[in-house]
Amino acid sequence: MKKKLYTLLLLFSALAGLGSLFLSCDSDDDSTNCQGIDCLPPATTTGEGTFGCLVNGEPFVDNSGAFNCFYQLVDGEYFFSISPNFEGKKLVELDLGSNAINFSNSPNFIISDYSIGNGGAAFFISGEGRNIQTNMERTGICDINYFNNENNIISGTFEFEIFDEVTQTLYIVTEGRFDAIFTQ
Repeated sequence: MKKKLYTLLLLFSALAGLGSLFLSCDSDDDSTNCQGIDCLPPATTTGEGTFGCLVNGEPFVDNSGAFNCFYQLVDGEYFFSISPNFEGKKLVELDLGSNAINFSNSPNFIISDYSIGNGGAAFFISGEGRNIQTNMERTGICDINYFNNENNIISGTFEFEIFDEVTQTLYIVTEGRFDAIFTQ
């Protein structure tokens, strides 16, 4: 009888250990073990509150939905901005936006120097109190894939290059995507 009880306890312990192993693998796969594009949120068009891109192949993701996103009419022109945060990254925040573009008429914009009719992007560098931003030499594109002004939903894809003059580092941003609710 003792031998059967001991065997059952050993079996339950082994099963419990396997169960926790599978649970820990699932949670690890969602954060630390995923790599590249597999870590990015899916490209959706429902206002999910997601943002993701690869920066030199490394995933940068903010699925909080708490980031600032607006599309506003100011003095007859439309301005867009989305600003996700990336905890634990050197490039801690990204600002991506457009200057005087009506998405109902033009569903994309050039990411360059924030000039009228274009857009731009800037990364804020953690602990350094400075930012780096796109310019006319290093550009990109943002395509607005879904724009619903009635329900305040905007979804898009983007890519661009940005160069840090201080560290002489080129950051190549690819596979960018966002799906958010915007304020007006």
